[in-house]
Amino acid sequence: MDNKAEVREFLTSRRAKLTPSEVGLPDVGRRRVPGLRRNEVAMLAGVSIEYYAKLERGAIAGASSAVLEAIAQALRLDDTERAHLLDLARAADGIPTSGRRRRRPTSQTTSRASLQWALEAITDGVAFVRNPAQDLLATNALGRVFYSPVIGEGGRTPNLARFQFLDPASREFYPDWDLFAHMCVAIMRAEAGRDPHDRALQDLVGELSTQSETFRRLWGSHDVRTHGTGTKRFHHPDVGDLTLAYEELAVTAEPGLILMLYTAEPGSSSAEKLQLLGSLAKSVPSNR
Repeated sequence: MDNKAEVREFLTSRRAKLTPSEVGLPDVGRRRVPGLRRNEVAMLAGVSIEYYAKLERGAIAGASSAVLEAIAQALRLDDTERAHLLDLARAADGIPTSGRRRRRPTSQTTSRASLQWALEAITDGVAFVRNPAQDLLATNALGRVFYSPVIGEGGRTPNLARFQFLDPASREFYPDWDLFAHMCVAIMRAEAGRDPHDRALQDLVGELSTQSETFRRLWGSHDVRTHGTGTKRFHHPDVGDLTLAYEELAVTAEPGLILMLYTAEPGSSSAEKLQLLGSLAKSVPSNR
């Protein structure tokens, strides 16, 4: 991906989201475009207008951590956005992003028996491993039943982003489809900042950009986020509506891979429905 273009569009999009009143500045004069002016961001960050304009053109290589932090504060970046800006700066400086080692081939990851054993040991919740390109690499038994709309009849590795944007079934599986779509793209955008040379992710972005206008629009917004923790609603074809809590854990043996856990509040109707899916899971073979 073009680092200078990524920096330029990210900073421009963050500046456009702010109003003078939000940062304690008077709103003086007619504004041709939404958001703060460059000179206002420069003043808030304590740098010259010329230097900030240079950064916003994408020439971020060599910028000090103090300057980047000042820009982040001026633009009111949250933790994920700040980390994304630092990742873009590291990439511009030629520094490996986020300290990740080169990933092993997917085949080694999915064939590692101990990882599958760990997943299968989780019986009361949905557990799966995904990579930055949103490939569903491994699941537990309950996960195979839960994600049956995504996995389908087999074939190529199931991909959460392709399902989200290219499969009409996703609109039924995700009652909050618009929210899920925004989250999916923002997570992918953050991953792209962490590893701008991830060819699989680049190829997926290109594929979805040509086939989904919604993906193309959301990708262009340059929003970023990390998953972390929260709750999501699903509508499963076998058991109906579920509200599940999720936790995201890093697979430290495989830098870049994420272990996701979905669980239900004990005693809730969603917990009962997960138990029902668990009974169905016993008849599903472990093939990934």
